[in-house]
Amino acid sequence: MTLLEALATAVGSGHVVTDASMLASYETDWTGRFTGRALAAVRPRDTAQVAAVVRACADAGQPICIQGGNTGLVGGSVPVDGSIVLSLARLDAIGEVDTVAGQVTVGAGVTLARLQQHVRPLGYDVGVDFAARESCTVGGMAATNAGGERVLRYGTMRAQVLGVEAVLADGTVVSRLHGLPKDNTGYDVVSLMVGAEGTLGVLTALRLRLVPLLPARTVALVAVDDTAAAVGLVRQAREQLPSLEAAEVFFLDGVNLVRRHTALPAPFADEHPAFVLLECAGRHDPTDDLLALLESATEVRDATVASDVRGRHTLWQYREAHTESINAEGVPVKLDVAVPLRSLADFVAQLPDAIPVGRLVLFGHVNEGNLHVNVLDARDEAEAVTDAVLKLVASYGGSISAEHGVGRAKQAWLGLSRSAEEIAVMRALKDALDPNGLLNPGVLLPPA
Repeated sequence: MTLLEALATAVGSGHVVTDASMLASYETDWTGRFTGRALAAVRPRDTAQVAAVVRACADAGQPICIQGGNTGLVGGSVPVDGSIVLSLARLDAIGEVDTVAGQVTVGAGVTLARLQQHVRPLGYDVGVDFAARESCTVGGMAATNAGGERVLRYGTMRAQVLGVEAVLADGTVVSRLHGLPKDNTGYDVVSLMVGAEGTLGVLTALRLRLVPLLPARTVALVAVDDTAAAVGLVRQAREQLPSLEAAEVFFLDGVNLVRRHTALPAPFADEHPAFVLLECAGRHDPTDDLLALLESATEVRDATVASDVRGRHTLWQYREAHTESINAEGVPVKLDVAVPLRSLADFVAQLPDAIPVGRLVLFGHVNEGNLHVNVLDARDEAEAVTDAVLKLVASYGGSISAEHGVGRAKQAWLGLSRSAEEIAVMRALKDALDPNGLLNPGVLLPPA
């Protein structure tokens, strides 16, 4: 039996995609920068079928590329030439919400938006949120330890995951979905799989903690002078606003770009060089507390506040429309980095001179010192741009990946953020769980 026949036996012939025109959507990432060629795309419906697919590939020595919503930005979900794309989109079951514990078990292919819609009528919400919610999947979010806009209050995806079910490289299924908040029995396989970018196992199901749905929300868009002022404003907001849930930073060139590709008006009568978006949420209206902060903070040059749904959405669009507006201009070099908050202003000031070519557009999550560095008109110089930015990040003691993962895009620079000893530990784990290197080859770890 050939490999393709074995895969068809495992999932049904209708879910083994080999036609070139149908494979195209699996072979290129969302940005259009990363691409590869797959032997086939396979679409299992449950953990048992995933295990059968992985066993068949292991028997054939066939590399596997694991793919969720294919919204990744570091090339980690794009196949190396000739690999099998293992699409988890059909693993989309959502279990009954445990309203006593505030938990739910979901398939890896469930999108974030669908999960939000499922739990919110019951008074719960998901602790992680970001603009790609309609297409990103929970499995991919866990595999990359995604962050987003609510890390300030709830932490990254790792803080939301209480249990996992995963298929190892030989087809063995490891399942721990009980969701006990206290369980220190030996090694933590759950935390090991979260953030591993699919290199140690295929996540098929997750047990997630939920957070309370907070009905009273207020958003402020604040004009400030520069990055230092943004950091100072957010420091005061953390101290004065227990309801603070999000703090985003972006700049005038980004706002002008967004306005070119949307119907948004100028946010203020006068132009300002930088902006902070704050969102507060609680069981009681946080508007007065937010207004008091804005009145007392010396960094504020202008501000607009909205507490109604439409107004909040409009203010968020100035921030969330950045990604689609950047992509509308061309294929960017996208780098997700973090530096210590005390160094953020200096890092932003040095970036334009550090980048050899291209147009720089910045935005990010200011409280965590996390910036999304986008460089347009630089695709042919992607490696030089990446090298310059990541070395500057390392000079400040920062991280080359804050929330998107390392993928294939940044694995050559892993040593800037992890010591040789740490990388050796990672290799030992990879060799133990995937000795033939079949799961997501080329992702995270550079060649030995």
